[in-house]
Amino acid sequence: MVEVTPAGARPATHGSPEHFTGTVVLTPIVSAPAPATVQSVLVRFAPGARTFWHTHPLGQTLHVVEGVGRVQERGGPLREIRAGDSVWIAPGVEHWHGSAPEHPMTHVAFQERLDGVGVAWRDESVTETAYTATPER
Repeated sequence: MVEVTPAGARPATHGSPEHFTGTVVLTPIVSAPAPATVQSVLVRFAPGARTFWHTHPLGQTLHVVEGVGRVQERGGPLREIRAGDSVWIAPGVEHWHGSAPEHPMTHVAFQERLDGVGVAWRDESVTETAYTATPER
């Protein structure tokens, strides 16, 4: 089977304030039917926007398509990411990602579902101190 989804058929939604700080717009790309497990979404972060802390049971890949962003593993260095960069986050690694304070950032996120679950959200936002620290490149 080949399925084509026309542009605009999967409407964008705003990121929930339970999982995001700032303005975030998510546009689904694919949520493949079983036995496949892949999910993908285009995520647009306004300047200063970011995810809450979270994990992925089978890991996650981010590919930055425009702008400047940040990503951090719990306890690790704050890293700057830019258009063209790809980021691999290993299974179960607690992390966050988002735009830089002065720049928007858009990435494509890819993850697989384990028993129907692609992400496990924490009830913890990223502090301003952590977010505004000087990132490494």
